[in-house]
Amino acid sequence: MAKKIIPHKIPMKEQPPERRIKNFDEVPYGYTEEEAIQEAKRCLQCKKATCIDGCPVEIDIPGFIEAIAQGDFRSAIKRLKEKNVLPAVCGRVCPQEEQCENFCALNKKYEPVGIGRLERFIADWEARQGPAPLPKIPEKTGKKVAVIGAGPGGLTVAGDLIQLGHSVTIFEALHRPGGVLVYGIPEFRLPKAIVYREVDYLIRCGVELKLNFVVGKTATIDQLLEEFDAVYIGTGAGLPWFMNIPGENLNGVYSANEYLTRSNLMKAYLFPEYDTPIVKGKQVAVIGGGNVAMDCARTALRLGADEVRIVYRRSKKEMPARNEEIHHAEEEGIIFEFLTLPVKYIGDENNWVRKMECIRMKLGEPDASGRRRPVPIEGSNFTLPVDTVICAIGQSPNPLIPQTTPDLKVAKWGNIEVDPRTGKTSKKRCWAGGDVVRGGATVILAMGDARIAARSIDEYLRTGVW
Repeated sequence: MAKKIIPHKIPMKEQPPERRIKNFDEVPYGYTEEEAIQEAKRCLQCKKATCIDGCPVEIDIPGFIEAIAQGDFRSAIKRLKEKNVLPAVCGRVCPQEEQCENFCALNKKYEPVGIGRLERFIADWEARQGPAPLPKIPEKTGKKVAVIGAGPGGLTVAGDLIQLGHSVTIFEALHRPGGVLVYGIPEFRLPKAIVYREVDYLIRCGVELKLNFVVGKTATIDQLLEEFDAVYIGTGAGLPWFMNIPGENLNGVYSANEYLTRSNLMKAYLFPEYDTPIVKGKQVAVIGGGNVAMDCARTALRLGADEVRIVYRRSKKEMPARNEEIHHAEEEGIIFEFLTLPVKYIGDENNWVRKMECIRMKLGEPDASGRRRPVPIEGSNFTLPVDTVICAIGQSPNPLIPQTTPDLKVAKWGNIEVDPRTGKTSKKRCWAGGDVVRGGATVILAMGDARIAARSIDEYLRTGVW
């Protein structure tokens, strides 16, 4: 008898917009056990599971979902963590609609299975049971690996290599681990306690973590290679881009990196418990159309802004942000100024930004990204009142490591060049992946790069063949 198909995902309850804009608590509540089982039963258990093809870390998606459908939650999390050391994170921030869920067989006609929601559910279920059981760690190989950066890529490399018997030390420049997961993604989208829980799991597995260690200053790559057999560079992309227009040096104009780091990592949102300076503007403009722009806009609203605008030079259709993030921003009252480009910031006598001059755009022919190129409409200039501007148009890797490692080959924008099949750099015994290679990308792509590199590192450590 043919299985009855439920066309839509089981809804996930959320904080209502009018309440959540006044707090930094997580927006979705997650599935109950009954809801998760119901959603898992929507999976067709395809013989050729195309959803796995859309997963950069190759999770056995039908396997863990089938276990949930049977109510065997312990087997589900065990199967999931065979491939993913950060399931509670990925279930919350991965763009599943472009990856695994996009490849789901149901997606051809109906809503795909809520793979991300189920991943989040089972990771949270495990956390409620107490400390996660540790995998069996094999006998030590005697090989030592240095991982630079405690972001999602670095954590994945560390998790894979420690389970292969190698000793792993992570060197993190900041005072807390997590990378972009803690400095970039707001609490309402990814509670930091979840990140620290996942990091603690790796430490219990035997990974060593050294904080406040700036590679390139505290020690160079060459100095690390004197002590370690291999190095993985996963330092992300922390150098913000600006538009180079008049007025960018005015007070109240932030990069997204600085704004989010002050609020998230340095806890400005918890004032007065944390006395981190941040401008709590009343009329805020965020430049850009990606997930980072959404995070900045929704943060500004929660910090007390009366009016927050997303200013984006293309139309809604071209926005790179996740559909869920755009939907949440719209629900919360964020104003979208599409086909609009800032050309100048105007300040007062004390050099605080007070106005933003913009020009209207129209869409021309597609550019290299496949999106239609925005073209200015002559004579369409207008001004908007602003007292805070946040520039969220992208970022590049910090140049510190390439500057102190002359034989490390980098591309035009400072990205480290690697062999995509292995993650190997131009420097022997050095691998790299994630945003330091790709520029600003996603958490799961960084983890996918890390998995490829971990296999290559393990092969080198066992054979000595570069």
